This record gives sequence, C-alpha cells and structure tokens, in this order.
Amino acid sequence: METITRFFTPPAESFFLFGPRGTGKSTFMRERFPDACYVDLLDPEMVRSFSARPERLAEIVRGQGGQKCFVIDEIQKVPELLSVIHKLIEEKQGYTFVLTGSSARKLKRTGVDMLGGRALLRTMHPFLASELGERFRLEEALQRGLLPLVYSSANPDDVLRSYAALYLREEVQMEGLVRNVGNFSRFMEAISFSHASILNLSNVARECMVERKVVEGYTTILEDILLGFRLPVFTRRAKRELAGHPKFYLFDAGVFRSLRPRGLLDRPEEMEGQALEGLVAQHLRGWLAYSPEKSDLYFWRTRSGVEVDFVVYGPQGLWALEVKNTATIRPSDLRGLKSFRDEYPESRALFLYRGRERLLREGILCLPCGDFLSHLFPGKTIDDACRI
Repeated sequence: METITRFFTPPAESFFLFGPRGTGKSTFMRERFPDACYVDLLDPEMVRSFSARPERLAEIVRGQGGQKCFVIDEIQKVPELLSVIHKLIEEKQGYTFVLTGSSARKLKRTGVDMLGGRALLRTMHPFLASELGERFRLEEALQRGLLPLVYSSANPDDVLRSYAALYLREEVQMEGLVRNVGNFSRFMEAISFSHASILNLSNVARECMVERKVVEGYTTILEDILLGFRLPVFTRRAKRELAGHPKFYLFDAGVFRSLRPRGLLDRPEEMEGQALEGLVAQHLRGWLAYSPEKSDLYFWRTRSGVEVDFVVYGPQGLWALEVKNTATIRPSDLRGLKSFRDEYPESRALFLYRGRERLLREGILCLPCGDFLSHLFPGKTIDDACRI
C-alpha cells in the first residue's frame, strides 16, 4: 500500500512517543530510524527477559559499538528499563532513545518523572485530513475514523469492531488495571454516550451501575491508555459564571462509532453531530501536537448554557470554533460565537458546517468542515486554513 507521509517530526534528542494502538508509531519509527537498534516489548520472551534483568539493556547498548540510536517499542511493558535508560543518558555517550508507548498508566509516577526531563514527551494521532490530501473523504472519516490501522485494512469495519476488545484484553485485563473487567466494559459503552458532551460522572455511574468514585477511576484509566480525553473550560478573564465540568471525547470518530450502541430510539443526526464534532476535535489535537508553537485547546460554556465547541488559545491568538452537522445556517447556530466575541472582542470566530459555500455572516466566517480540515497543516495558523 502507498505510504502516507506523517507530519510528526521527531526531536533530535531522546523522547517518549505516546499514542493509541494503531496510530502508526512502530511503522513510523521503522521508516524514520531504519538503522536504529530495536527492542520490541510486544515480544513476550523479550518482556520476560528484561523484567528479570533490566540491566541487560545497558549491556546491549554498550555492545553495539558505534550505534547511538535505540528504539524501545511499548516501553510501558517493562517500566523498570527507564532507570537503566536514565543512567545511560547520564553517561553522556551520545545515546538517543526513542521510547514508544500506547499507555501512560505504568509510567505516570515512576517512568516519565524518573528521567527528570531528559526525554521529551511527544504524541502521535490518527491521520489528519491534510496528511491524506486528495484521499480524504469526510463521509468515510465520520463512519470509520482515521486510525491508520483501520484506514489501511482490507476489512476496516471488522478491525474497528475488534479494536476496543483488543484494548480491553491487552491493556486493561492483562495489565490488571481494573478488578472487574465486566464493569469496565459496561463503562466503556456508557461513556460513549458522553462523547462530545459535558461529562457527568454521576450519570455515567448510574448507566453502568457502579459507584461514581469507580467511574472517576475508570475515566482516568481511559485517558491513561489514550482512548479518551477531557477538554477543559476556557476561563481566562472570565466575566460570566462558567460551567464547571469538562467535555469528553473518544480519540477517534470511528472508535466512537464502534463503542456507541445503536437502537430504534437513537436519532441518526445526533450521532452524526457527535461524530463530526469529535472528528474536528481529533484534528485540532493532532494539529496542535505537531505544531512547533504551544497552543491549548478548550471549550466555553456559560452556566446559562451558551456554548462554543472549541477555543484555541496561544501565540497565534484566540479563536472560537463552532461545529454543526447542518447544511444550512440558522441565526441560533451563531449565538455562542457571538456571545464569545462579545466577551472577548479580540477573538476570531469560525463556524464549520456541512454546507458547500464559504460565507461571511454577521462578521463570522462560515466554512465547509471538510475543506477546513483538509487545509489544517501543522505549523500553519487557523488563518491559513481559512484561506482556501
């Protein structure tokens, strides 16, 4: 299959590369560092060997002669290796370590902190529309997402159906992250209803019939294994009383579809709207992660319910973005953006919708969502993406 060039740029020094399974971390490393020495911790025998004697890694590194680059795949499988890596970096022999992982759970306290900032933290995300170029199809992305593992498969629907089960078995059950796998499985189904919505843990707990405290722990696990993320409220210089709860998103629109139960009472347009907002969210996260300038992603919602889906704040300025799964624009659709602009006159407002026309309505630029995503390039600004 044709290779799709990723926008991720690896740093020159040692770094962690985290990302959910199937985002192409291993493939990228093989292509970018073809001559590196590889340690694959997906190999059970390798895991047993290094778990018994982590110091073997130092022997391997020092025995490679002039080799200076080492890639350790799925580092969370043997977190004890990080103390060895720390010591090797301290020797200042010019070693570079690339440490990939699909879960930050085991490394949170001992791992990343142990290296004391000597390795940078980077993330890899599903494909961006701008990476796919002319191959990007909005409708297909809404149905199947943009996970490289799924995108490159001959049977993408089958891969999506088994994806969550694979995570549940290999990242949750085998690692002993939860005591009751059945409860966690019900939780994953229940929290799919919170995708692109305000996260109410009490409601989720009620749906999966466990205590709220347990659901809080489950949600943290879901974030640690990189399947979901919370979006905080933008509160800078706030004049109004704002919502206190974050929004929740699963990391990929296709994974959301695979987890979300469907029944006769579900409205297709509601799921389409959630999928579209989630697709924009995953693009904004990837774009921000791959861009050199540090900007942050939020949402905005007042206590009275006036909301803006996304707020991007950083060196390039302050942007408010609203996403609607509609081909026509009603005055009520622009209400949140206008309220935000009243609160922050220096902000720029952008409305993304399913129509085909580029419009300027009440001072707000309205763009077809697919066109905007296709022109969102890391290192470029939202202004650049709007110049279609």
